[in-house]
Amino acid sequence: QVHLVESGGGSVHAGESLRLSCTASGLTDEPYALAWFRQVPGKQREGIICIARVGTLVNDRFKGRFTISRDHPTNAVSLQMDNLTPEDTATYYCAARQKTTCVLNSVSYDSWGQGTHVTVSS
Repeated sequence: QVHLVESGGGSVHAGESLRLSCTASGLTDEPYALAWFRQVPGKQREGIICIARVGTLVNDRFKGRFTISRDHPTNAVSLQMDNLTPEDTATYYCAARQKTTCVLNSVSYDSWGQGTHVTVSS
């Protein structure tokens, strides 16, 4: 019953920034953790960053470049991506799990958005 929708993907040049948004609906009154993942063809889905009641968790690969924040007044989160490189080209997904803590393992999440694609050219 949880519905997640990503938006904000597009094409940028290396060194530029992009901000993705994820809007969530159908959440219960239980606490939820919200996270961003990305995936390219032939590779595993990779955890980027998560926000939950007890704090945030970021993959070291993205520390200092990618930031997560909650948007108001709706149940939404944003992913701010700075200093993008061609290796950041991927489909980006938001995900939710009914927990107060964060993990970056895709198996731990049971609700997913459809994804939004980001292309970074050199």
